[in-house]
Amino acid sequence: MAVVTEAQFHVLAVDDSLIDRKLIERLLITSSFQVTTVESGSKALEFLGLHEDNQKTPSASLQHEIEVNLVITDYCMPEMTGYDLLKKIKKSSAFKDIPVVIMSSENVPSRINRCMEEGAEEFLLKPVKLSDVNRLRPRMLEGRSNEKQRLPRNIDDNDVGASCSSVAAKDSIISINGGRNSANISGSKRKAGKEEEEVGLLHERIRPRFSNNNGGGGFTVL
Repeated sequence: MAVVTEAQFHVLAVDDSLIDRKLIERLLITSSFQVTTVESGSKALEFLGLHEDNQKTPSASLQHEIEVNLVITDYCMPEMTGYDLLKKIKKSSAFKDIPVVIMSSENVPSRINRCMEEGAEEFLLKPVKLSDVNRLRPRMLEGRSNEKQRLPRNIDDNDVGASCSSVAAKDSIISINGGRNSANISGSKRKAGKEEEEVGLLHERIRPRFSNNNGGGGFTVL
């Protein structure tokens, strides 16, 4: 297994032929991809952390922490063909959005159609050329975008309950403050009425009153 780092996209290349693995690795590196090469479909599943039943296995190893943006695999391999590997990846909920490209030295239309119907992004004829590899970048961008869209924020019942409790608490505070404000307004009105009454009495005491007691038409302040 060979790993080359420091590239934007990571490609998992699968081929049982050492010569073909070296060739596809060199082409991918030339196109500035990060590359991991394995020699069989079972090794590819192991690298992805998949069981034979398509369940992702927990692993703390470095290789499972590396994001895989594309899988390119030979069609004719012993034990597990590229077509079988394609089906297992597409049935996995964790990796179904990863683009899978099939390579083959044989141009068999029925084989090509079967792979495309199963979800392969492309079917490349060997020997793979640099122009073929350069066409893969848009596929990886599309696969990464689809994977991000599949990760919405999950809202559980606890979140909803907490939100409802928060709203209820706010309503209670508003209700209490409203009652206090009403009480303050009523108290202010009573205080203002009392002050107006005291001012009225004061005016009544000092208000001049006319009196005819002196017969001269003057007035007396009472």
